[in-house]
Amino acid sequence: MSFHTGEIAVQTRSGVREEAEKLSSMITPVIKPAAQMLLTTQQLAIASSVDTNGLVWASLLTGQPGFVQVLDHQTVEINCIPIDGDPLYENLVKNGVLGLLVIDLTSRKRLRMNGLARVEGQGQIMMQTTEVFFNCPKYIQLRHLETDTPESTQPNEIRSFEALTTTEQDWITQSDTFFIASFNPETGADASHRGGYPGFIQVISDHQLVFPNYAGNNMFQTLGNLTVNPHAGLLFIDFERGNTLQLTGTAEVIWDQSRFTTVPGAQRLVEFHIDQVLETTNASPIRWRFGEYSAANPAVKKESLPDALVV
Repeated sequence: MSFHTGEIAVQTRSGVREEAEKLSSMITPVIKPAAQMLLTTQQLAIASSVDTNGLVWASLLTGQPGFVQVLDHQTVEINCIPIDGDPLYENLVKNGVLGLLVIDLTSRKRLRMNGLARVEGQGQIMMQTTEVFFNCPKYIQLRHLETDTPESTQPNEIRSFEALTTTEQDWITQSDTFFIASFNPETGADASHRGGYPGFIQVISDHQLVFPNYAGNNMFQTLGNLTVNPHAGLLFIDFERGNTLQLTGTAEVIWDQSRFTTVPGAQRLVEFHIDQVLETTNASPIRWRFGEYSAANPAVKKESLPDALVV
C-alpha cells in the first residue's frame, strides 16, 4: 500500500519518510488470521463516517463478543447495538466510506480496518476492506470489561449543542482517552485512538480544544488526512456509565515548536474547533473498570504548560 499525499507531507516534515515507507507493508487490504482471531472476542469498536455536509463523526459501536464477524478475506459483517440519534447509519446510507477501529482495552490490542460499507438492516453493516493493520499498544489505558452489566438497558437520551457545556468541559479535561475520526476524499475514512494522563487534553474555550500529538508509528494516517481535509470528529466515552460525547468540527496541526516545547512528550499540537456536540446517555450497556495507565504516557503537569494551553 502506498501513502497518500497528506501522509507523505507529514512524514517528510517529521523526518521519518524512510521509516514510514518500511512500515507500509503492514497495511494490506485483506484480513489476516491474527486479525480474524482478535475479532472473534471483541465487543468495542469506533466508527468514522461522513455526513452530507462533509462533517466527520466518530461513533461508538458495541455488541456481543465477535459482533464484527469476518465473512471472507475482505468482508466483515458488523452486528452492533444501534444508538438512536447517532449519525452513523444515515451517513453510511448516503456516503459509504467507513473507518473502523476495533480496540481491546483489556489487552491493549487495536486493529484498524478502513473501506466501503452499506447498511443491511437494523444495526447490521457490511464492510469491504481496503486497509487492514494493527497498531502498537502505546497510550492505551488498561480497562477491565465488567461482566455484570445492568439487568435492563435504559433508553438512551441524546442532546445536541453548538458549544461545550461546563459539565462537558470537565468531562474532557478529566479524560485519559478519546478517539479521533478523519477523512480523505480520495482514500476514505479512518478512526484512531489517543491516550494520555488526565489533563493531556486542554479546553481553551467552549468551542476549542488543544491536545498533543505523541510519538507513534510514523505513518501519520490521522495527521495526513487532516492535512488534506481538516474536518474531524472526536469521541469521548464514559466507560463506567456508558455515556458518550461526540464532537465534530475542524482540526489544525500546529508545527510551531514554541507552542509546545514545555508540553511533555508533544511532537506537535492539534487544535480542534467545535461545530456541533452530541451528548448521549446510556449509549451502551457495556461497562469497563479502570485498571492502570499506560507506561508510555508522558507526564502532564499543568504548571509546566504554556499559557496557550492553560484554561
